[in-house]
Amino acid sequence: MDKKPKIVILGAGYGGMMTATRLLKANVHQDAEITLVNKHNYHYQTTWLHEPAAGTLHHDKTRMRIENVLDLNKINFVKDAVKEIKTEDKKVILEGGELDYDYLVIGLGSEPETFGIPGVKEHAYAIRSVNSVRQIREHIEYMFASYNNEIEKHEDKLTFVVAGAGFTGIEFVGELSERIPELCEEYDIARDKVKIYSVEAAPTALPGFDEELVEYAMNLLESRGVEFLIETPIKEVKEDGVLLNDGSEIKSRTVVWTTGVRGSSVVENSGFETMRGRVKVEKDLRAPGYDDVFIIGDCALIINEEINRPYPPTAQIAIQQSYTCSNNLKSLIQGKDDHLETFKPEIKGTVASLGGKEAIGIVGERKLYGGSASAMKKIIDNRYLYLLGGMPLVLKKGKLNIF
Repeated sequence: MDKKPKIVILGAGYGGMMTATRLLKANVHQDAEITLVNKHNYHYQTTWLHEPAAGTLHHDKTRMRIENVLDLNKINFVKDAVKEIKTEDKKVILEGGELDYDYLVIGLGSEPETFGIPGVKEHAYAIRSVNSVRQIREHIEYMFASYNNEIEKHEDKLTFVVAGAGFTGIEFVGELSERIPELCEEYDIARDKVKIYSVEAAPTALPGFDEELVEYAMNLLESRGVEFLIETPIKEVKEDGVLLNDGSEIKSRTVVWTTGVRGSSVVENSGFETMRGRVKVEKDLRAPGYDDVFIIGDCALIINEEINRPYPPTAQIAIQQSYTCSNNLKSLIQGKDDHLETFKPEIKGTVASLGGKEAIGIVGERKLYGGSASAMKKIIDNRYLYLLGGMPLVLKKGKLNIF
């Protein structure tokens, strides 16, 4: 009897989880041995992490155990961290062992992009995982809790700097500006003592987004006390705040770094040709020069040919890639090498939450503001849960108070 080919999926983010789900739905597990590797035994919604970071949503709401979503009788799950990929030997080196593969799917996600700015890794917080956002929330609460217990007040404890006014930065600032009044009431602190700075090096917040929507977002956040410093690069992050390019300083005990991401350093260190940790993949999502390695999600670089710039790495694109990737794996397993699909992103819309019942977005040609944008964001989030685990997962983990 022939041995079944081995498919190994690295990473249980949006791309990896949905690829595994699609392979099971297509019964590929009957013809191949499928293994999913992830360093945690849960999958989490990266696009929700700004909420638990600010303390407006419990972190457990963002995560789900892999065994509750995937049938582990049909797919192997290995809880371990990936150290290196040896493409010549068709091996993946883990911290606790190694795996052989016939086909590999790399969905290892991203790492914060520091742009080489000193002090970021040592002194700034990053919104990147369940554990990192839990730390941010606890740190913010500790700043409030300790402020009033000091005889000599340290205003820098109530000063919050968010570096980067892209999507994650704006969404986090939105949640934080909603949470601050509650914390002020709880810890008996006047609201005007608290300062939130959104610092962005580019000439505008939400670079590349519709100008009217950006203006709406900035006006709303400014009305909640957020101060924007646009076209203001950060020179250095220090233990007691940030040093700006113009030589001025903002004293702060809390710097949250959201200036964008780069691909996984594992991919960079495993012999692939990368740009900021991302591989410019072929049209069928395979790595150039490798007919047995697919790369999806934040590690894949897809060029938008209309503007000759890369598509931003989003959950929407990772989910779409999982369909192409799983269909192509099925074709390869069945020996239909000439049936491979081409991946073409279909951007259905983009919505950014601003905290509370506020959001902005573009869906198709339509601009959405306020409550209707917020409702659309929840519908998008619930749709993903439905694709992943059907109605039971929506009822368990979804955002059901849509309006």
